[in-house]
Amino acid sequence: MKSPALPTVFIIDDDRGMRQAIQDLVESVGLHAEAFATAQDFLSGQRTGEPSCLVLDVRLPQMSGLDFQRQLAETGVQIPIVFITAHGDIPMSVRALKSGAVEFLTKPFRDQDLLDAIQQALQRDRAARQQQAENCALQGRYQSLSAREREVMTLVVSGMLNKQIAFEIGASEATVKVHRGHLMQKMAAGSLVELVRMADKLKLSPSK
Repeated sequence: MKSPALPTVFIIDDDRGMRQAIQDLVESVGLHAEAFATAQDFLSGQRTGEPSCLVLDVRLPQMSGLDFQRQLAETGVQIPIVFITAHGDIPMSVRALKSGAVEFLTKPFRDQDLLDAIQQALQRDRAARQQQAENCALQGRYQSLSAREREVMTLVVSGMLNKQIAFEIGASEATVKVHRGHLMQKMAAGSLVELVRMADKLKLSPSK
């Protein structure tokens, strides 16, 4: 049984000996590893909610590693990839890295090079998950605003003064101040600058 908080390294390589060697290496540094012979086997399994990465062989039966990388991107599966191959070339590595791979290692590679690439991939996944969590929290705070508060927020971040907003929405300036105070509190914005940054992340515009 692995710890619930332990990162997982998924390994896809049709060479059984290589799969086992990488799994043993990964587990020797305290990480959890799961190995698969094909991309299809990986897809049929279940991913956990912990940080993870994929050590992927370029040459696989049924579907190449590069094609699998593209399929993952097209289906919205975001997992950092470390490519390994015994038959790599420069165009292949450039294609993989341009498509977002963390590293492209040619067999035989040093154990430490693979471990370093895996740690980099896991850190990238942690950062992506943190960003996603922050974005979800921001969306949640925005959804807690009333329709009028959202309207006022959009006008505030566009640079309008309270009296201008009051005229725009047909309310008193005092009412606008109340709405503005409420939305600043609900959005957990300590300043107008923070609110503008939040609006930018939410992709708000005056037309919304």
